[in-house]
Amino acid sequence: MAKKKQNHTGNTIALNKKAKFDFELHERFEAGLALLGWEVKSLRAGKVQLVDSYVIFKNGEAWLFGAQIMPLASASTHFVTDPQRTRKLLLNRRELDRLLEAVQQKGYTVVATALYWKGHMVKCEIAIAKGKQLHDKREADKERDWQREKQRIFQRDQK
Repeated sequence: MAKKKQNHTGNTIALNKKAKFDFELHERFEAGLALLGWEVKSLRAGKVQLVDSYVIFKNGEAWLFGAQIMPLASASTHFVTDPQRTRKLLLNRRELDRLLEAVQQKGYTVVATALYWKGHMVKCEIAIAKGKQLHDKREADKERDWQREKQRIFQRDQK
């Protein structure tokens, strides 16, 4: 069952930092992920990339599109491994309805922001997002640089 965002810093498999830069992230959800055995082994090895991944909706179900899970060299040869395959997201009906409603609004999309372990299961954090304009991205850069500079000043003053 998917739930609101929880703290998962120690169990993080992969983060999508580009999503935080390119989009304003609004509401976050936790979704399960339907994976194959070789994919779980690759996740344990950290061979995953979420950079251009997003969520599509087909037949009332949510699918993670664009996430790349590279197979290990030790994966069995009788498997057909597709690193770019779409993977089903496990959400309950209420959450699916909320996400579908948000996507139908102009300018909104759903992106994957993180993959992490929760116990022995892999969870995917997804967020309702709205694309940023170029001037918004510049403003975010300025704010981030100012925060860094402020930290440096405080550390210098404390010494």
